[in-house]
Amino acid sequence: MAETKRTPARDEDPGGFTDEERAAMKERAKEVRRGKKKDGAADLLEKIAELEGADRAMAERLHELITEHAPELAPRTYYGMPAWAKDGKVLCFFQPALKFKTRYATFGFNDNALLDDGELWPTSYALVELTAAGERRIVELVTKAIG
Repeated sequence: MAETKRTPARDEDPGGFTDEERAAMKERAKEVRRGKKKDGAADLLEKIAELEGADRAMAERLHELITEHAPELAPRTYYGMPAWAKDGKVLCFFQPALKFKTRYATFGFNDNALLDDGELWPTSYALVELTAAGERRIVELVTKAIG
Protein backbone atom coordinates (compact mmCIF):
# COMPACT_ATOMS: atom_id res chain seq x y z
CA MET A 1 0.00 0.00 0.00
CA ALA A 2 1.35 3.43 -0.94
CA GLU A 3 2.18 5.72 1.93
CA THR A 4 0.22 8.97 1.96
CA LYS A 5 2.01 12.17 2.76
CA ARG A 6 0.52 14.09 5.69
CA THR A 7 -0.01 17.80 5.08
CA PRO A 8 0.55 19.77 8.29
CA ALA A 9 -2.31 21.88 9.58
CA ARG A 10 -1.88 25.57 8.87
CA ASP A 11 -1.35 26.32 12.55
CA GLU A 12 1.49 23.79 12.65
CA ASP A 13 3.19 25.26 9.56
CA PRO A 14 5.83 27.76 10.72
CA GLY A 15 6.11 29.20 7.19
CA GLY A 16 2.36 29.62 6.80
CA PHE A 17 0.09 32.58 7.18
CA THR A 18 -0.65 34.19 10.54
CA ASP A 19 -4.15 34.09 11.97
CA GLU A 20 -4.51 37.78 11.06
CA GLU A 21 -3.44 37.15 7.45
CA ARG A 22 -5.88 34.24 7.12
CA ALA A 23 -8.68 36.42 8.53
CA ALA A 24 -7.86 39.16 5.98
CA MET A 25 -7.98 36.63 3.14
CA LYS A 26 -11.36 35.39 4.34
CA GLU A 27 -12.60 39.00 4.43
CA ARG A 28 -11.40 39.50 0.84
CA ALA A 29 -13.12 36.32 -0.33
CA LYS A 30 -16.35 37.54 1.29
CA GLU A 31 -15.97 40.93 -0.47
CA VAL A 32 -15.50 39.22 -3.84
CA ARG A 33 -18.50 36.91 -3.32
CA ARG A 34 -20.74 39.90 -2.51
CA GLY A 35 -19.58 41.62 -5.68
CA LYS A 36 -21.93 44.29 -6.96
CA LYS A 37 -24.46 43.58 -4.20
CA LYS A 38 -22.34 45.31 -1.59
CA ASP A 39 -22.80 48.79 -0.25
CA GLY A 40 -19.22 50.03 -0.13
CA ALA A 41 -19.86 53.03 2.11
CA ALA A 42 -21.82 50.97 4.65
CA ASP A 43 -19.16 48.24 4.61
CA LEU A 44 -16.39 50.80 5.19
CA LEU A 45 -18.24 52.47 8.06
CA GLU A 46 -18.95 49.09 9.62
CA LYS A 47 -15.25 48.18 9.53
CA ILE A 48 -14.27 51.54 11.00
CA ALA A 49 -16.80 51.04 13.82
CA GLU A 50 -15.10 47.73 14.67
CA LEU A 51 -11.74 49.44 15.19
CA GLU A 52 -10.47 50.66 18.55
CA GLY A 53 -8.57 53.65 19.87
CA ALA A 54 -6.13 55.45 17.59
CA ASP A 55 -6.88 53.11 14.68
CA ARG A 56 -10.54 54.06 14.76
CA ALA A 57 -9.84 57.81 15.13
CA MET A 58 -7.40 57.77 12.21
CA ALA A 59 -9.71 55.73 9.98
CA GLU A 60 -12.62 58.07 10.70
CA ARG A 61 -10.51 61.13 9.92
CA LEU A 62 -9.09 59.58 6.74
CA HIS A 63 -12.62 58.85 5.56
CA GLU A 64 -13.65 62.45 6.25
CA LEU A 65 -10.60 63.83 4.41
CA ILE A 66 -11.00 61.58 1.39
CA THR A 67 -14.74 62.16 1.17
CA GLU A 68 -14.19 65.93 1.29
CA HIS A 69 -11.15 66.26 -0.97
CA ALA A 70 -11.60 63.29 -3.33
CA PRO A 71 -15.34 62.72 -3.64
CA GLU A 72 -14.79 60.78 -6.87
CA LEU A 73 -13.30 57.91 -4.85
CA ALA A 74 -15.76 55.24 -3.82
CA PRO A 75 -15.55 53.95 -0.23
CA ARG A 76 -15.33 50.19 0.20
CA THR A 77 -13.39 47.53 2.04
CA TYR A 78 -10.24 45.75 0.91
CA TYR A 79 -9.18 42.63 2.79
CA GLY A 80 -11.53 43.83 5.52
CA MET A 81 -9.83 47.23 5.78
CA PRO A 82 -11.17 50.69 4.90
CA ALA A 83 -10.34 51.56 1.29
CA TRP A 84 -11.25 53.97 -1.48
CA ALA A 85 -11.52 53.03 -5.15
CA LYS A 86 -11.28 54.79 -8.49
CA ASP A 87 -13.11 53.23 -11.44
CA GLY A 88 -13.77 50.08 -9.41
CA LYS A 89 -10.12 49.49 -8.43
CA VAL A 90 -8.82 50.17 -4.93
CA LEU A 91 -6.57 53.23 -5.07
CA CYS A 92 -5.72 53.66 -1.37
CA PHE A 93 -6.38 51.86 1.90
CA PHE A 94 -5.91 52.10 5.66
CA GLN A 95 -4.32 49.16 7.45
CA PRO A 96 -4.97 49.39 11.20
CA ALA A 97 -2.05 48.59 13.51
CA LEU A 98 -4.09 46.24 15.68
CA LYS A 99 -5.30 44.16 12.72
CA PHE A 100 -1.83 42.77 12.11
CA LYS A 101 -0.40 43.51 15.57
CA THR A 102 2.10 46.04 14.23
CA ARG A 103 3.50 49.09 15.99
CA TYR A 104 1.92 51.57 13.55
CA ALA A 105 -1.00 51.80 11.16
CA THR A 106 -0.37 52.17 7.44
CA PHE A 107 -1.93 54.31 4.73
CA GLY A 108 -1.08 52.72 1.41
CA PHE A 109 -1.62 53.01 -2.33
CA ASN A 110 -2.02 50.36 -5.01
CA ASP A 111 -0.31 50.45 -8.39
CA ASN A 112 -3.13 52.38 -10.08
CA ALA A 113 -2.17 55.40 -7.95
CA LEU A 114 -0.33 57.95 -10.07
CA LEU A 115 2.47 58.56 -7.58
CA ASP A 116 5.31 57.65 -9.95
CA ASP A 117 8.46 59.65 -9.30
CA GLY A 118 11.48 58.30 -11.18
CA GLU A 119 12.76 54.83 -10.35
CA LEU A 120 11.74 54.73 -6.69
CA TRP A 121 8.83 56.20 -4.73
CA PRO A 122 6.91 55.33 -1.57
CA THR A 123 3.55 53.57 -1.81
CA SER A 124 2.76 53.27 1.89
CA TYR A 125 3.15 55.46 4.91
CA ALA A 126 3.34 54.67 8.62
CA LEU A 127 0.74 56.48 10.72
CA VAL A 128 1.17 56.90 14.45
CA GLU A 129 -1.19 59.87 14.68
CA LEU A 130 -2.79 62.31 12.27
CA THR A 131 -1.61 65.87 12.76
CA ALA A 132 -2.68 68.86 10.66
CA ALA A 133 0.55 68.55 8.65
CA GLY A 134 -0.05 64.82 8.14
CA GLU A 135 -3.59 65.46 7.00
CA ARG A 136 -2.38 68.02 4.44
CA ARG A 137 0.19 65.52 3.14
CA ILE A 138 -2.42 62.78 2.81
CA VAL A 139 -4.72 65.12 0.85
CA GLU A 140 -1.79 66.00 -1.44
CA LEU A 141 -0.93 62.32 -1.97
CA VAL A 142 -4.52 61.26 -2.65
CA THR A 143 -5.03 64.15 -5.06
CA LYS A 144 -1.81 63.24 -6.92
CA ALA A 145 -2.72 59.54 -6.91
CA ILE A 146 -6.04 60.27 -8.63
CA GLY A 147 -4.28 62.15 -11.43
